[in-house]
Amino acid sequence: MLSLHSAEVLTAELVRRIVAVCASFPWWGPAEVRQHLPAGGVAVTLAQVEQAVRQSGWAKLRQTLFERYDLSGAARQLRAGWLVGQLLAQVQGLLERLECGPDPTPEQRIAVADLRQLAGAAPVVVQPPWTTAPWLLRMEQVLFGAWAAVSDGQVHCPACGATDVKRKGHQPRQKKYYAEKHQIQQMPVYRYFCGNPQCQTQTFTDLPRGRMPYSPYRTETHLLALQMYAWRYRSYRRTGPALGGASLPAWRWVSAWGSALLPGAALFGVLKSSGVVGGDEKYVLVPKNAQPAGDMRRWMYVYLAVDVWTYDLLHIALYPDNDQTSAQTFLWALRTKGDHPQGVVTDLRMDYGPGGAQVFPHAVHHEGIFHALQNVQKHVKDADGKDYQATHPKAERLKRMVYDIFDSAAPALAQQRYAEVLALCVPYVPAQPEAPANCDFLDRHWPKLVNAIGSELIPPTNNPGERVIGRFDQHYQNFCGFESSADAQRYLAVFEKVYRFTPFAQDAQPGVRGKPPLQLAGYAISQLPMAPICSGRSIVWPTETGEAAPLPSS
Repeated sequence: MLSLHSAEVLTAELVRRIVAVCASFPWWGPAEVRQHLPAGGVAVTLAQVEQAVRQSGWAKLRQTLFERYDLSGAARQLRAGWLVGQLLAQVQGLLERLECGPDPTPEQRIAVADLRQLAGAAPVVVQPPWTTAPWLLRMEQVLFGAWAAVSDGQVHCPACGATDVKRKGHQPRQKKYYAEKHQIQQMPVYRYFCGNPQCQTQTFTDLPRGRMPYSPYRTETHLLALQMYAWRYRSYRRTGPALGGASLPAWRWVSAWGSALLPGAALFGVLKSSGVVGGDEKYVLVPKNAQPAGDMRRWMYVYLAVDVWTYDLLHIALYPDNDQTSAQTFLWALRTKGDHPQGVVTDLRMDYGPGGAQVFPHAVHHEGIFHALQNVQKHVKDADGKDYQATHPKAERLKRMVYDIFDSAAPALAQQRYAEVLALCVPYVPAQPEAPANCDFLDRHWPKLVNAIGSELIPPTNNPGERVIGRFDQHYQNFCGFESSADAQRYLAVFEKVYRFTPFAQDAQPGVRGKPPLQLAGYAISQLPMAPICSGRSIVWPTETGEAAPLPSS
């Protein structure tokens, strides 16, 4: 039948030749393929090309390729959006399997292996894992470990504690260090091999307590740098000289402590949460990053998740964009820590809606009433000017009625007042330009605003999240931006530990004053040396002799 309308019959060979052209130019459509074929002596119709594309399966293959790859330019690259979507889907599937108990299915293992291979082929620079420096092992013991007197006289590996060690050389090295009065002194030290095959540390230097590898400064100086720099909002340009050194070492000490020391998950395990999480974000200046050129290339976004009742910082992360993908990725990361909130409180951004419902399907999503009222007032000012109270009394009346909705003590009263506002909008619409904007805004956001009225679980606003961002600002202002995304990531780890261990001021609200967020969340931290250090107390731990000393009362 086709031969009646075409010079050639659609044979298997003709289908092969059509598909060969399609494979050579995958970004061409059927019309472009049909125009190209006569140059090779093949006369076909557009209908024949379309039929060949369907029969051979090329149409489905081409659709799949366009979903996964950007074929428009000279370089064929994976689409970042598709790859991120696949990764998030795998995270969801693996988390569901992990939370239910059984191991991943064979299909999931294959999919994960495929994504690893694709991620390796994508133009993504994967940062190598951090190598734990020897002095960090010492600092972990000072800040988080339990001190005990060591009296056996043997040399112990600082990484695993093994005594199966062997001296590397017969001649000692002369270690220079600053004594208490800042005078340079020397001491002989030896380097050892660790005989534990499971230990990642092959060699180490045996140093007395209070001496730091690769640094002439004592342990007390490192800890004082942490206190001055992070907990007293000092800049590293002031911290270093105040301790008798340069500014750059002080920055290295603080940033390495934040990125390489034990994370909170290693210390405390699964998150403890009151059941309601507040999500918020802040943009930060990061000139050196991997984002494509554009107006916002120099900016990245810090996302924070805060327990709205204990003020604990549950998660903090850095993302290149402030969009739905970043919000969903952030929420998945929060769920991987073991948190399953009953409620999520955010501002009026719509990005948390679909993603949040997928990550936490049983959680109530509430949008802060404070942001809603700000939006209402902005609509009125945009329509009637800043003096609308005097020039447009009807607009002022409408605004007051909207405010009264959220002053209601019960959901039924709020619903009644909401219906009155909507009824008032009907005669206002022809004459009042501000009425449609406010009424449309309430109609879109009302279900996620009313769920906090009369609720004992969901707070009306996300004030805790705003306060944590304010605390972050106090540190961030000392930087005036981060040099690179790696620097920003390191300092986020610093801020997380500092904030969670630092007690609130004595003039804070009665429920939190004098207590750190970790204590409010129910963690036992009174015996961790880190807690008194964050409260600004003096360092009294045995960094010199190894003798056990009592912790200061908290």
